[in-house]
Amino acid sequence: MSVVKSSLSDADLKTVGEALKGALVDLVDLGLVAKQVHWNVVGPRFRSVHLQLDEVVDTARQHSDTVAERCSAIGVSPDGRAASVASQSAIGSVPDGWIKDVDVVRTMVDALGAVIARMRQRIEATDEPDPVSQDILIQLTADLEKHAWMFQAESA
Repeated sequence: MSVVKSSLSDADLKTVGEALKGALVDLVDLGLVAKQVHWNVVGPRFRSVHLQLDEVVDTARQHSDTVAERCSAIGVSPDGRAASVASQSAIGSVPDGWIKDVDVVRTMVDALGAVIARMRQRIEATDEPDPVSQDILIQLTADLEKHAWMFQAESA
């Protein structure tokens, strides 16, 4: 059941809905992963990495809300439930316990890389059916790529 009537055709709505719902899952998980390693990072670069992780969390949360609201605006029910995130995210698991700053940086480079690759596929998929949703995905990917650059610079 949809309470919001979309201006998109059924086929376009399916494509765009899948892209947005996938983006939401990846953003929710990215925020969770960044927060988990934020709480457990140790090492000589603790403070800089700790603060950098908060920036990723803020970005992921802000964009996840924008993506979820775009879903709702076009008549797609957003799904950020834990089970959905756990089964559909592109991000691998995070180790338990304390994590050395070097390993946190590597974890974030990998996580951001996985999410960015899927976001770029979603950008392509939404080009024709919904440039409005595509624009949202482009902006969030730009922000994620900035974080990826900064973490990669940490590991150089």
